Amino acid sequence: MATLLDGRRLAAAIEARLAAVVAAGRDQVGRPPGLAVLRVGNDPASGVYVANKEKACSRVGILNLGSHLPGDSPAATVQATIEGLNADPAVDGILLQLPLPPGLAEGPLLAAIDPDKDADGLHTLNLGRLLKGEPGPRSCTPAGVMALLAASGVTLAGKRAVVVGRSILVGQPMALMLQAADATVSVAHSRTVDLAALTRQAEVLVVAAGRPGIVGAEHVRPGAVVVDVGIHRRPEGGLCGDVRHDEVEPIASALSPVPGGVGPMTVAMLLVNTVVAWCHRHGLEHGLDDLLP
Repeated sequence: MATLLDGRRLAAAIEARLAAVVAAGRDQVGRPPGLAVLRVGNDPASGVYVANKEKACSRVGILNLGSHLPGDSPAATVQATIEGLNADPAVDGILLQLPLPPGLAEGPLLAAIDPDKDADGLHTLNLGRLLKGEPGPRSCTPAGVMALLAASGVTLAGKRAVVVGRSILVGQPMALMLQAADATVSVAHSRTVDLAALTRQAEVLVVAAGRPGIVGAEHVRPGAVVVDVGIHRRPEGGLCGDVRHDEVEPIASALSPVPGGVGPMTVAMLLVNTVVAWCHRHGLEHGLDDLLP
């Protein structure tokens, strides 16, 4: 039976560390860290995600400075809002909530965010910093996976790792982070021939395909560590991931649940990026280097 990779418990512990850092530095700086989550339109799932982020900010002591623009806002309005947040000294982190309404291209708008305030780690400069091993805000979901693996005592050096999914949001930065941790990494995707033959080689398998139940027992090597990044709403109700948990749990040595695995870690790493940016701007020690892959 697989060990549970409990993201909720680890995220709570990280939040406690962040709250201590904020409390220790707030009087010296004269203000708390500020995070601006910019939401455009009324996508229901985005509304839930933004509300969860705002609640997490409150628990840690981060000031919520977000904006909610109408779905028919032109790109110029969204960009002007981002530029205003870039210039606002109270804002340390900016996140553009995706997906955007039809007609808005995310690329130019993500590029408009000040790289040092890029709380989601998706700016081209920050992806380049990751590639080169330079400091900078990291993509939240893969950084959360790395923290979850580290807290669970999973050794990556010398291990064979496979990432299913090649998105800029998760798959590509995930592969880079695993490689930086000295794992030997393969990336699979929708054009991979005989997916199961590749994934069965993995000692660490990260599934971020965005397809419900794409990975089952036939894809998993006995004793593998399996991280399920996917989250989907079932037609009959409830949530599921990219992994068929009932099949994989008896085979894997460790498995992240859905929900309660990677999701809480993504939010926790968003807060980490914001607090670290605040500390850097004001010359504060933060003691959070172990959370920065």
